[in-house]
Amino acid sequence: MKFKAILFAVAVSASTLAFAQETKKVGPPAGNAVVGDTYGSAVSSGVESKAISVEKLSKKLKKENKKVENVAIKGKVVDVCDKKGCWLTIQTEDNSQFFVKMKDYAFFVPTALKGKTVVLDGSAERKVTSVDEQKHYAEDVKKPQTEIDAITTPKEEIRFVANGIKVVN
Repeated sequence: MKFKAILFAVAVSASTLAFAQETKKVGPPAGNAVVGDTYGSAVSSGVESKAISVEKLSKKLKKENKKVENVAIKGKVVDVCDKKGCWLTIQTEDNSQFFVKMKDYAFFVPTALKGKTVVLDGSAERKVTSVDEQKHYAEDVKKPQTEIDAITTPKEEIRFVANGIKVVN
């Protein structure tokens, strides 16, 4: 009887270990974001050479007053989502910023991308971002509560959806 109890305990322990799910580390992917690294779809040298400034993109969005597809932008990364690497912020020539999400949430970027110059390939549009959404993103990058509380109005901004990102500097 004692042998059956021990055998049962060993069987339960073995099955528990065999079927235990591995817990995945939550956070952005590892990586140093060195020149030439790509995330998402590949960004060809042809696309890279056609990258326009954010100022030109802004003018194009105002002129066409709609979404601009298949556009490449070059800019400096100033923020990356610390939780997953699922979004980033690009610095523009006039020191404003615009927000970038990854298409279909299909890829993430390392936080090492901060400070790097990248070429983004994707689509852009002007969009109004709600107060709640702005606060959510501010919390993601661990901004001080005073800055989060200061967000009180919706903001119109350029939103970019990246198919691919390439580190160029």
